[in-house]
Amino acid sequence: MLINSAVYDDGRLVAEPGLDELSEALAASATSFVWIALRDPNDDELTRLRRGLDLPALAVEDARKGQQRPKVEEYGDITFAVMHLLEAGSDGLVVGEVHVFVGPRFVVSVRHRSQQGFLGVRDRAEREPELLRQGPGFVLYALMDAVVDRYIPLMDDIDDKLETLEATMFQPRQDRQAVVQQLFALKQRLATLRHAVTPLLEVTSKLHGGRVPMVCKALQDYFRDVYDHLVRLQASIDAARETIIAATQVNLTLVTVEESLVTKRLAAWAAIFAASTALAGIWGMNFEHMPELKWAYGYPLALGTIALVSGALYWRFKRLRWL
Repeated sequence: MLINSAVYDDGRLVAEPGLDELSEALAASATSFVWIALRDPNDDELTRLRRGLDLPALAVEDARKGQQRPKVEEYGDITFAVMHLLEAGSDGLVVGEVHVFVGPRFVVSVRHRSQQGFLGVRDRAEREPELLRQGPGFVLYALMDAVVDRYIPLMDDIDDKLETLEATMFQPRQDRQAVVQQLFALKQRLATLRHAVTPLLEVTSKLHGGRVPMVCKALQDYFRDVYDHLVRLQASIDAARETIIAATQVNLTLVTVEESLVTKRLAAWAAIFAASTALAGIWGMNFEHMPELKWAYGYPLALGTIALVSGALYWRFKRLRWL
């Protein structure tokens, strides 16, 4: 579906052509370029777009199928970029994609499986015509910068939830199974974010310094800024990943410690009752020559002895912190 189509000349909007009017709109001025945005396009729209702008067939096929990893490829003077769009869902992060074709006189963004639009990016660019005047390369930077900026709140949310779990992990009577489940859910979110950031970090490093695509040559400082953001995100992901691994190990250790404490308590109570049972068993034997059977105070004495032994064992286990 066509979301927007606009022709810019000298940084200002001059026309909004349809897909079949691109050639005529670009022919009106040699310095203009067109910015087209599509969402979940059908085969007919992509075919018309490929013919109108002479897009590379292999890249169009990637944009048609989706399910691509973040990458940047060059097809002559056309640069093709793929980025993941991440949204917070009830069961984790929902992964969408945006495919961007950048040529000397056009930018085409194709969005798949995502509700995140780029109207804010377009509005910002139109408010700053001196930046839009730099052409399609700036639009690629603006789109990439917007995608990366949307990763940051997701990373902050993971960090906040991880800090909350760490703060409550050592509280008594904590549900360890629930904690492990939450840690695993955070690990899944972090893995999804890492799969979006790490490949994009690799390809963004090729957009500044050394040989870069022609559309990016005058904007290397901008792409270096995006690269710096990705480096910080990657460092945060690595730190959070290590924290999750450590927290999981600590939680499993706490489970073992709690199980050991339960075992000690059970062993202590078993010893107390074993002593009582042993004494009761001895006095319960009906031997003829057991003197206490003839004593008037034999029964109270037996009960007192059992209570004394049980109390001594309880006191001892209490000092050992088994109870």
